[in-house]
Amino acid sequence: MRLVQFLDEAGRQRVGVPSDDGSQLRVVREAAGVYELALEAARSGRSLGELVARRLSDEVVSYDRVIAERRILPPFTHPEPARLLLSGTGLNHLGSALARNAMHAQAHASGDAPMKKTDSLILFEWGLAGGKPAPGEIGSQPEWFYKGDGSWVTSPEQPLLMPPWALDGGEEAELAGLYVIGDDGEVLRVGFALANEFSDHVMERQNYLYLAHSKLRPCSFGPEVLLGDIPTGVTGEVRVRRGDAVIWAESFATGEANMSHTIANIEHHHFKYAPFRRPGDAHVHFFGASALSCAAGVTAQPGDVFEIESPLFGRPLRNPLMRSAERDVLVRVRVL
Repeated sequence: MRLVQFLDEAGRQRVGVPSDDGSQLRVVREAAGVYELALEAARSGRSLGELVARRLSDEVVSYDRVIAERRILPPFTHPEPARLLLSGTGLNHLGSALARNAMHAQAHASGDAPMKKTDSLILFEWGLAGGKPAPGEIGSQPEWFYKGDGSWVTSPEQPLLMPPWALDGGEEAELAGLYVIGDDGEVLRVGFALANEFSDHVMERQNYLYLAHSKLRPCSFGPEVLLGDIPTGVTGEVRVRRGDAVIWAESFATGEANMSHTIANIEHHHFKYAPFRRPGDAHVHFFGASALSCAAGVTAQPGDVFEIESPLFGRPLRNPLMRSAERDVLVRVRVL
């Protein structure tokens, strides 16, 4: 089952289930949002899918119209955006590991010396060696980064904004896991969504220690959340559109069969920190990209549209690129 969140014509947030042909959304009764439904399901002892099935109404709306009027929302939000943590794990896929290794090795290359194996590739190899432990065991620790909170999430169809100090705005087509923390601190996975983690690869290329800065950008995920588990292999295509033309497209492969870590091992190393298990909080965790347009020499421009699609997740995730109107001015601190 897949769920979406959207605004009805009166501006109220609703939850819907896409029809089999993807043309309509069947509205879920008594549902303020997926977050609230997830907590209710946990408290009742039912699965989220069971609860939604009990609440399905006969009311339907046009999915095309919701998309066209940009009333689609991220499929998972928190009533208090500051209580939704965005984080990620990179270097889980061979493509991103090789791209990162080349990026960082070239930045530190001297003369005709061959590129050396960087810490990025070494960390990827650690994942290959120990990222898929036996059930019940703890594997090697993956990379981790902070991405922001719920206020940094951009709805599908809405523009991803480059701040004035940005050197680049590049897509990162990924899977994201969506989580809520139960009343007793139990980690509850709502499901998975397509995501555009969106980063500044030019800034990162200057020095790999700028990785943390390069991740402090908006992101988007959705428009649909897939409940339950996913296949070990997930495929799709990511595209960059410029006007009527597709200037770059590449297939991507993700899921555990294409990753150096199991999802369970990544989840453990995120949620092992007790402050990340605070009841009522929510998390969106990005699992890494396997294909990047920047690795193919593409430089996205304002007005370009990023499009990420996989049959498993229904409608594609689309976001145009836009430069923020914010000014790059000195932030002054007042001494108290």
